[in-house]
Amino acid sequence: MSELKNIQTAQTPVIGITLGDVNGIGPEILIRLLEDSRLLKLCTPVVYGNHKIINRYRKLMTVEDFQMIPCKGADQVAHRKINMLNCWDEDYEIKPGQTDEEAGKLALIGLKRATEDLKAGFIEALVTNPITKSNMPKDDFPFPGHTEFFADAAGVKDCLMLMVHDTFKVALATVHIPLEKIAGVLTRNLIFNRLTQLEKSLISDFDIPQPKIAVLGLNPHAGENGKLGKEEETIIGPVIKEWRGKGKHVYGPFPADGFFASGHHTQYDAVLAMYHDQGLVPFKVLAGMEGINFSAGLPFIRVSPDHGTAYDIAGKGIASADSLRAAVFKALDLIRIKSEKVKKQVVSRSLPASTGRD
Repeated sequence: MSELKNIQTAQTPVIGITLGDVNGIGPEILIRLLEDSRLLKLCTPVVYGNHKIINRYRKLMTVEDFQMIPCKGADQVAHRKINMLNCWDEDYEIKPGQTDEEAGKLALIGLKRATEDLKAGFIEALVTNPITKSNMPKDDFPFPGHTEFFADAAGVKDCLMLMVHDTFKVALATVHIPLEKIAGVLTRNLIFNRLTQLEKSLISDFDIPQPKIAVLGLNPHAGENGKLGKEEETIIGPVIKEWRGKGKHVYGPFPADGFFASGHHTQYDAVLAMYHDQGLVPFKVLAGMEGINFSAGLPFIRVSPDHGTAYDIAGKGIASADSLRAAVFKALDLIRIKSEKVKKQVVSRSLPASTGRD
């Protein structure tokens, strides 16, 4: 019963937050998020970056009342306080709205430190602020984005990019690849694996016992019976039929052009889109600043806002923290669901075995 006792007496969840590109809006929205002290009643944030960066943006934004506690390591946090973990000592003069390779190096230092702590279990979830891929050191970050970086860090073949809103979810079959290569990448095995990842995440991460999933087609009008493309008939459709044959609630392939506009997405627990913009354009339009990005299929919890560095407004103090706030709240939801499952497992193991007698 000691495990159960530890769960019951645990402190507020410890959540790591990276600065991302220090010349983007990451530091600003982080300050906007954390200046509301009510958040500290729900979690203990650990900021991975440098206190000088935060202080420079704080002055730029004229934010006076903002207290951070120096933290030597995520295993030594002050609960219900903003913990500042300095990941580098070098001084850096911020250049809001400008691309800069040095900023990419700093972003990677913070990202790696946070990932190490996440894997070690010192933080219960990680929220990553946006980076600029072209700034990242190519030799040390040979990835098209955060999603692939975390898959590599976790030692898994790949993970699923799942965009999450309170009312709907959109997963991607392919992520950061050129449009001209998508048709060549789509295979029955890929679609099958993505559906497997999506179903598993909906069940284990979001506590949806029998998820209902919609699958979009690749071509205009879902191929229109082969007239506008064959992938629906030869690849996507057969996989859906196979899943339906196993009693799974998987439907499609649906034409993508009118699917979201007609509100069909609200009838399913999640939608599997075939490529990046097919899923993210309607998601961002409908979710606005309340959507977040969740990396499904990892042994740890990683979420992020569903926007980029927004160089055009960086340093102006007008960036909204709504998506970052939504990411933190979703991380707390995911931690709660995970914790409740652990509690059930502990209680189940502690119950005496049935003798089979009345």
